[in-house]
Amino acid sequence: MMAAWWVLPAAYALDRLLGDPRWLPHPVIGMGKAIAAVEALLRRLCKPRHYRAAGLLLPLTVVGGSFVLTWAVLYLLAQVSPWLSAAAEAIVIWTTIAYRGLRDAGMEVCAQLRKGDLPAARRSLSMIVGRDTEHLDESEIARGAVETVAENIVDAIVSPLFFALIGGAPLAIAYRAVNTLDSMVGYKNDRYINLGWASARLDDAANFIPARLTALLLFLAAWLLGLDVKETIRAVRRDAPKHPSPNSGYPEAAVAGALGIQLGGENSYHGVTSFRAHMGEKTRELNREDIPRTVRLMFFVTNTVVLLGTLITVWMTGGWHWIS
Repeated sequence: MMAAWWVLPAAYALDRLLGDPRWLPHPVIGMGKAIAAVEALLRRLCKPRHYRAAGLLLPLTVVGGSFVLTWAVLYLLAQVSPWLSAAAEAIVIWTTIAYRGLRDAGMEVCAQLRKGDLPAARRSLSMIVGRDTEHLDESEIARGAVETVAENIVDAIVSPLFFALIGGAPLAIAYRAVNTLDSMVGYKNDRYINLGWASARLDDAANFIPARLTALLLFLAAWLLGLDVKETIRAVRRDAPKHPSPNSGYPEAAVAGALGIQLGGENSYHGVTSFRAHMGEKTRELNREDIPRTVRLMFFVTNTVVLLGTLITVWMTGGWHWIS
């Protein structure tokens, strides 16, 4: 558990106020360097036929190491002062969430579309998606932004807060290590099909509960915002399992159902076109204003998770103690 009930709202407040400032060294940078170093070591020590077994060592070393290092630092700080440890825990959890960054990235695309500057909107979108953006029209640009914001409600907000609630900053940072591993080696290509399989499976497992929790919270958000709750539920039940990811379909289908739009379709990656299953019914054309609508849904989900997490922490620690 976290050191005190105020750690989670403090971490969220830091994210809302400061986002991801460049002056603060981010743990993900260190994780990326560690992953690259461990991968290079495994490739040097293991023969290709052993890569599948060696793939287990990546999450064991990187995720386990991130957890142990964070726990050790907080433990040592607690010996100096429980307040110092709690403050450090809030800062660490802050680095694992990205509400403001996700909001700002989505709204930047929307701002360019509102100005009618499609080239600038394409460039802004290219910073947050992997698909080709050079020839997208306004509707497709908006779809890319909506899908990215919706999908990352899980990875950037609900999952890290969920694991922070269960195991404090050490487990939150371990989740971020899992997510970083998946983004670096969790690909089904010739280079990573064997060495990265365990990292990809672990990411799927880690997001399994948070993704479904996010869908439930989006049902609530749709109801609070006066959107179509029945269609939100229907879209998740019908379309979420069609998504190639076992988890990403839940927030995307829920957002599509709530807004009455259709996500998915054809995307181009490095000039190669692929088709992703449709999420939601197309009751109208998707447009740029669906980006702030999605951000609003994300806002409700984020605040609900923080509120519920705080109340659960108070209940489990026996009251509103500043240091538990």
